[in-house]
Amino acid sequence: MNVFRPLGICILLFSLTLSLAKTTDFPDSPSLPNPSSLLSTANLDAALRELDSRIQKDRKSALAYNVICRLYFQLENWEEAIAACEKAVDLDSQSSEFHQWLGRSYGEKAAIAGPIKAFGLVRKVKAEFERAVALGKDNLTAHADLAEFYAEAPTIMGGDKAKARKLAEVVMQRDPADAHVMLGRLEEKLGAKNKAEAEFKTAVESSGSLARYWVDLAAFYRRTGRLSDMESAINKSLGARLDTGIALFDAASLLQQSGRNFPGAIQIFRQYLSLDKFAEDGPAFQAHYRLGMLFEKQKDAQNAAREYRAALALASQYHPAQDALARVSR
Repeated sequence: MNVFRPLGICILLFSLTLSLAKTTDFPDSPSLPNPSSLLSTANLDAALRELDSRIQKDRKSALAYNVICRLYFQLENWEEAIAACEKAVDLDSQSSEFHQWLGRSYGEKAAIAGPIKAFGLVRKVKAEFERAVALGKDNLTAHADLAEFYAEAPTIMGGDKAKARKLAEVVMQRDPADAHVMLGRLEEKLGAKNKAEAEFKTAVESSGSLARYWVDLAAFYRRTGRLSDMESAINKSLGARLDTGIALFDAASLLQQSGRNFPGAIQIFRQYLSLDKFAEDGPAFQAHYRLGMLFEKQKDAQNAAREYRAALALASQYHPAQDALARVSR
């Protein structure tokens, strides 16, 4: 688990943030060798074509359907993601990861649904996350997802902060840094900001000062309105050891979303795009799209359009980039 990634459960009921979940790689399969390569490739369109070809040859490949789900998740196409993840679970109901990704997809769908429909979807999220944990004692990201649900959801929707703390205690035995991030999110939800900050700082120390935990701390500072501290933590992340490129993607995204240091954010995104392999949580097309947004904010329509086109060249179905290109091209 690294930075907890955003996961919407229901805008009207509560906001569930999964800046906690890191990419889970699946083992190779005879029917779908090295699926993680399809999740980290720059060209999402090509990955979907490859998976479609494989599905035509083997319609019972649960793993292929799960990867399709995760690619549509990157595209923010929740309907297609749910359909593919449901198919994966139907084909292999004993996979912890498959239930986990179905829960995440239901959560994002709930965030844009009306209150009545969202209520049912949120219950599905809880059920899928609980099933993922029950099936995967070693699936720490599923523990993180469920803990975040328990911490964020109101009691009537299944929230239980005591259960969230117990899940963090389980993770503590295996990955103290991630457990302290979980505890930080819980203390933050409880309104104990000083305790939350201390947990995020302990996560940095426990990790040996990995970049992604500095970004977790920076994200906390952004949520609490401490933007100068956020920038300081981001600067420290840039000098820290990278074990995954997602720290770069998230650091640049924080600057972009906060309206701070756009030139620095552009430089970090470009550094991320120079990598050989992209994080599943930070697809290349989204990095180009966010670069376009940065240029657009700086009134540079030409470079903004160039980045939006670059995003669409990799992911032609990505509607935010389509809308943005149409906007700057007018």
